[in-house]
Amino acid sequence: MTETAMVESASAAPPAHRPASALSPARAFLVGRWPAVSLAVGILLTITIIAYISHGNGHARTALSLMFGAAFGIVLQRARFCFFCMFREWFDERDPRGLSGLLVALAVGMIGTFLVFGAWLPDASTGRLPPDAFIGPVGPALVLAGLSFGAGMAISGSCVSAHLYRLGEGSPTAPFALVGVLLGFILGFVSWNPIYLALIADAQVIWLPRYLGYAGALMGAMAVLSLLAYAIHRNRAPRGVTPEVDPFTAIFVSRWPAWIGGAIIGVLATLSYLRLAPLGVTAELGARARQIAGVAGVAPTRLEGLDSLRGCIAVVRDLALSDNGVFVLGVIAASFAAALVAGQFAPSWPTSRQVAQGLIGGTLLGWGSMIGLGCTVGTLFSGISAGALSGWVFAAAIFGGTAITLWGGRRAGLLLRPR
Repeated sequence: MTETAMVESASAAPPAHRPASALSPARAFLVGRWPAVSLAVGILLTITIIAYISHGNGHARTALSLMFGAAFGIVLQRARFCFFCMFREWFDERDPRGLSGLLVALAVGMIGTFLVFGAWLPDASTGRLPPDAFIGPVGPALVLAGLSFGAGMAISGSCVSAHLYRLGEGSPTAPFALVGVLLGFILGFVSWNPIYLALIADAQVIWLPRYLGYAGALMGAMAVLSLLAYAIHRNRAPRGVTPEVDPFTAIFVSRWPAWIGGAIIGVLATLSYLRLAPLGVTAELGARARQIAGVAGVAPTRLEGLDSLRGCIAVVRDLALSDNGVFVLGVIAASFAAALVAGQFAPSWPTSRQVAQGLIGGTLLGWGSMIGLGCTVGTLFSGISAGALSGWVFAAAIFGGTAITLWGGRRAGLLLRPR
């Protein structure tokens, strides 16, 4: 073949196939998602700037509260860390992963909190209690509060903290549930004095390290957590293989493994107690409800013993947001940003069932939080992390109330299984 023929043959041949260049995982993630990502970055940047300005103006606690709230909101949304959902997944589907995450959070939070306690109060047997820790009285009122809170979770579909992060996702139920929480708090103030005098005034405040020492209390708690882990895994349902995803999808879209979310929350709880206060989300709600009740004249002027008790409750405040209020705003804003990036911000018009369930369930949540001096984050999580017997009792009553309400509500056709 001549050189000319060879050139003609080559020019006539079809061009070789060149595969389209594959996008990197980062670019593939951003393609088609950049408006939501830009808005989310703007929200988080705004939070950071506000915290920076607050710190510069001498409000270091406010700045820290905002940043802790933002971190807490992101973890709640990404790990779907909802006390009710985790329990329901095990109750309905025998899926132990969510509750395992809660057990991890309690273990990490307790180790971290005890380390802080040990530095401030080396001898736990002195009779003194660690400052600001959520260690409440143990008695029938605490059980009633837990049962009410558990029923409220089952009816409204979430605990208080989960309603806050779901507000950032556009949940149609969450706004009504939070209104119900305020109503429940007001009912709690109205009913507080007779309940306090009959069931709380003489109840014992039991801090386990006082009787067992830090080591004994920690070993006992770890033994209980281990038994619970064994129990929830014993009859677990077989799970399919989880498909692998790229790192960006795993971090920003898919649900985080519950144990990772639990470990992060345990660390946040330790740092929050070290620098500010134990984690809690109902102090600001309670304070505003108390203001409303006072203006409406429906609550007693004097609430017996309330302001001397430890827990996730608050005295009447002025119009300015407290550190806890800033923390709550941080939770909502950051969870909104996280939901935007994940494509999980999905607002919808509420149905009459969602309105009713939100108001009724929220009212039970609020009353339980008021009488129990906190919710699943304050009295349960921060309380158990602090070695308070009240945390364990509240937890047992909450999950008992949830199970009873789910069982009875479904048999009566009032509560539906999620599809």
